[in-house]
Amino acid sequence: MSNAIILTAIVLYLGMVVCIGIVCSRKNSNVGDFYLGGRKLGPIVTAMSAEASDMSSYLLMGVPGLAYLTGLADATWTAIGLAIGTYLNWLIVAKKIRLYSHGYRAITLPDYFSKRFGDDKHIITFISAAIIVVFFIPYTASGFAACGKLFNSLLGFDYHAAMIISAIVIVLYCTLGGFLAASTSDLVQSIIMTFALGVVVVFGIVQAGGLDVVIDNAKALPGYLDMFHTHIAETNGSGDYGFFKIISTLAWGLGYFGMPHILLRFMAIEDENKLKISRRIATVWVFISLIVATSIGVIGFSLSKAGVIDTLVGNDSETVIVKIAHLLSSFNPVAAFIAGIILAGILAATMSTADSQLLAASSAISQNLAVECLHIKLSEKKAMLVARLTVVVISIIAVFFAMDPGSSVFNIVSFAWAGFGAAFGPVVLCSLFWRRANKYGIISGMIAGGAMIFIWKFGIARLGGIFAVYELLPAFIFATIVIIVVSLVTGKPSKDVIDKFEEVKNMSR
Repeated sequence: MSNAIILTAIVLYLGMVVCIGIVCSRKNSNVGDFYLGGRKLGPIVTAMSAEASDMSSYLLMGVPGLAYLTGLADATWTAIGLAIGTYLNWLIVAKKIRLYSHGYRAITLPDYFSKRFGDDKHIITFISAAIIVVFFIPYTASGFAACGKLFNSLLGFDYHAAMIISAIVIVLYCTLGGFLAASTSDLVQSIIMTFALGVVVVFGIVQAGGLDVVIDNAKALPGYLDMFHTHIAETNGSGDYGFFKIISTLAWGLGYFGMPHILLRFMAIEDENKLKISRRIATVWVFISLIVATSIGVIGFSLSKAGVIDTLVGNDSETVIVKIAHLLSSFNPVAAFIAGIILAGILAATMSTADSQLLAASSAISQNLAVECLHIKLSEKKAMLVARLTVVVISIIAVFFAMDPGSSVFNIVSFAWAGFGAAFGPVVLCSLFWRRANKYGIISGMIAGGAMIFIWKFGIARLGGIFAVYELLPAFIFATIVIIVVSLVTGKPSKDVIDKFEEVKNMSR
């Protein structure tokens, strides 16, 4: 009975987002509307859609799972880094990229890069579009995988069937309503995510026996509540969480400067003067949400110790919220419906990111590669059709990437996050603040940042010690150095490029 009620709540939620797609589809008259919503987002929608699309399944699955296994250090330092990164991104990038992308008449990030640096041959467009596809497909796949895990662990549904059905729903409202549907649904999804976090914390504390019990249970584990040590479940011991590890974890915040799906929200706001409101809302929501998600992991451990939920090991720890929701559903029909909303919150966290990633990847292929690089001429009607078909094709590829139910949501997200942060972050900052940067430096830096992610993670990091840091940090620094050095060595940008930059810069004042 409770499973039927939970399923009803989830189906109602899925029906709602599809309806949003249908309504928003009537407002898409061209590809500019489909990919950027006609630059008509209000400050609240901008803030919450940006952060909902940022806080993917790792908010309700990855972070609680990490805290459940290792304690506060990893999850909390990550939260601090992301909160700082969120604030700085809104403070120094949001307004400028809105004005600059408008001044260059760019509707996608690769298009903006190409026009900003005078790349008539669209080499920058091609490389940046390729990077988007390379890192967004596994990122999207992690979202599909989270949906599959949700239905499998709670309702016993076949993982692959549940994952594919979830993907179909996401594709449906994305192809119908495009960016506007994704942004509007993200606002609703952020509200559901907030509700889910709040209910789980309160219910979890009560079922664990009170806050004192939760704290006492956590204190009993070596390093669990220590910000400078981490708990090692396998040995019931603790490990050092030193300076380099802290800096490495805080480096998560650097990723914000290069996230296409977040930067697109900045580009789409209707009134850039209202970004201050958006910044405050976004920063507060991100920090509180991450701290609450971390707390859920700690609370979940106490529930396991009390025998209220199963003891979770390895990647199964990422289902801690699912287990708590299942416990809630056993009380009465009303509680079961609330549990359904909580689980819809996990879907919301997943879908709000997956839809944005699909649109960004779709624009990279259909707009940047097909139209700008290959010079395929399409009418508005055909361009819209190609855009929608591209969303479908990318989703199918992502589904194949998500076939392994044992994959870690947190690990996949962290790798893709690093890829975008290193490849695009330095490029975005240089495009906005350094007139001397040229296309040769940008091309070199973009390739260097993306390549260093692979080199560091699968090579250098295995040396251990000070090299065992999050790959985003060294790759971001390396890409920045490459941009500066190559730009200085290869000469100044052309007069036309500098004049256009100054023109757009003056327009933004």
